[in-house]
Amino acid sequence: MSAIPSPLITRFAPSPTGHLHIGGARSALFCWAFAKSMARVHNIDGRFMIRIEDTDQARSSEESARGILDDLAWLGICWDDGPSLTTTHGQTIGGDSRKVGPYFQAQRVAIYNAYLEHLVRLGRAYPAFETTEELDAKRKAATAAKQTYKYARPEDVKFGEFNQARWARAQAGERHVIRFAMPDTAIVVHDQILGDVTSAAGEVDDFVIRKADGFPTYHFAVVIDDELMGVTHVMRAQEHLSNTPKHVAMQQALTRLVDDRSAASGSNGTSFRTPAYGHMPLIFNADGTKMSKRDKAKAARKALKDAMAKDKALTAAAIGTRVNLPEKTITDFLAAETDAVEIAETVAPHFNVLLPEIEIWDFRRSGYLPEVITNFIALLGWSTGMKQADGKDVEKFDMAFLAQHFSIDRIGKTSAKFDRVKLASFNADAIQAMTDEQFWTRWTAWLTEFTPDVAEKLKSFAHADRQPARHALVQAIKPRAKTLSEGHRSIGFALIADDAVTFDPAAVDKALRGVAQPADKAMPPSGKTGVDVLRALRTVLAAQTDYSPAAIDGLIPGFATEHKLAMGSVAQPLRVALTGSTVSPGVGHCCAILGKAGTLARIDRCLSIHTGN
Repeated sequence: MSAIPSPLITRFAPSPTGHLHIGGARSALFCWAFAKSMARVHNIDGRFMIRIEDTDQARSSEESARGILDDLAWLGICWDDGPSLTTTHGQTIGGDSRKVGPYFQAQRVAIYNAYLEHLVRLGRAYPAFETTEELDAKRKAATAAKQTYKYARPEDVKFGEFNQARWARAQAGERHVIRFAMPDTAIVVHDQILGDVTSAAGEVDDFVIRKADGFPTYHFAVVIDDELMGVTHVMRAQEHLSNTPKHVAMQQALTRLVDDRSAASGSNGTSFRTPAYGHMPLIFNADGTKMSKRDKAKAARKALKDAMAKDKALTAAAIGTRVNLPEKTITDFLAAETDAVEIAETVAPHFNVLLPEIEIWDFRRSGYLPEVITNFIALLGWSTGMKQADGKDVEKFDMAFLAQHFSIDRIGKTSAKFDRVKLASFNADAIQAMTDEQFWTRWTAWLTEFTPDVAEKLKSFAHADRQPARHALVQAIKPRAKTLSEGHRSIGFALIADDAVTFDPAAVDKALRGVAQPADKAMPPSGKTGVDVLRALRTVLAAQTDYSPAAIDGLIPGFATEHKLAMGSVAQPLRVALTGSTVSPGVGHCCAILGKAGTLARIDRCLSIHTGN
């Protein structure tokens, strides 16, 4: 690498057309880590910038922009320059200390137009007046001739010559786009990850840099902004590699105009710089397909088709009625005419479909921890190159480690596989490493955001006098939870009133009405039912003062031994009385969570219902 610039500036420039994709989060993380690690190693100013590329007015929204910034902040990927964001914790991120904003491209159109006219007058861009219908007809003709369509530069347009007549037509208001005139020479991209990548002469045709609506295309705006905002390094996914020759060609064609900023920097009249590029590997699913929002549509579509195969009465019209969508919308969705995420997410809850997490918001909602997400996605295409004492690769680390050790030379060239099993394992390990109080704090915060009704029901456990019950609750949840969303699934019995327990008929038949089994299988059954055992156990529990899980779990074996009963014949009737089911956390934890009063109240109600007294 040549001399290291200071400030060294990386950027992440998302389009606000939806939630932040996991791949975008990985790009932002690598850009942040590179800036911070280079700053540490070379003792320079390393800055990470956010820019919102919202020139697609039809698809962009302020809500999406805010959501993307929120997701980045949640992940702990904080930007030095960019839109200001005040988090829920009162932290302010971003700002325009370098005075290179605004950071929303829709607010920079006047800047783009000045440079666009500059290119036109240099003969490196020109107005084009073909209609959509004319271009479509040419594409169809090329397809019919089994040829690849390529836009043909009009005969009156000469490379490097200003076309006054065309510019006059454009200025008069005739509908047009502006196209960049590509040079008839090869373009070489010096990529820090892939090496030199050459685009042959004539490979790229004259592409649009300003649309008919007056807004610049991504290609033009990104080149102008990278220069004016001082971006020195561009790190992005390999899917953008085909765009880079276009950007390099424009950088070579452009010179800076006279304005306050360029004059102050002493760079007036100089050519646009070409940032150092690094194109990162794509992220694929385990099956080798590209990880995409369309995966949600695929999952929902398959579930609908499976349901329709089982139930012939389930037509597109019937599905539409159930989910409150037009029949044609469902028909088009089933035929893969549309992969709209909104349709998939509307359908999913009605058919119990678990859609794959693709966007950061999905992972947040599923209860993954932000520090686990950043740790995991850092390993998608990058490795630490370090070994643990046991010889295994270092894989568990935090953001501070990444900022210290990240290097671009350890980014791979091949696609990365997103291993959901490994991510869940990482998350489970992080949950297990928490103290009980840390888990309680983070779990209840997640519940408050995503399942406020459950959070409300758990408020009583926060009281000081219920600390033992809260401790038991956490101990019952943590070993079983891979994500925060799984926490409350096993303790539903604790979220209802003592007189609201519903009993599973199969559990009642087996555990309460069934005959209790002796500890020694060679002995004949005693003839006592589970209800009889529960009644005798109730007397022992009423005399018990210590309701900690350990105390209750120690009491049960003693009772079973005294009555010469199998452990299951003691624990299962109690479990059914407390939870209504034979599946729950250990009975010691159940009793501790409910407390003595709750435990006895539930046993009494169970006995009353199932014995008639």
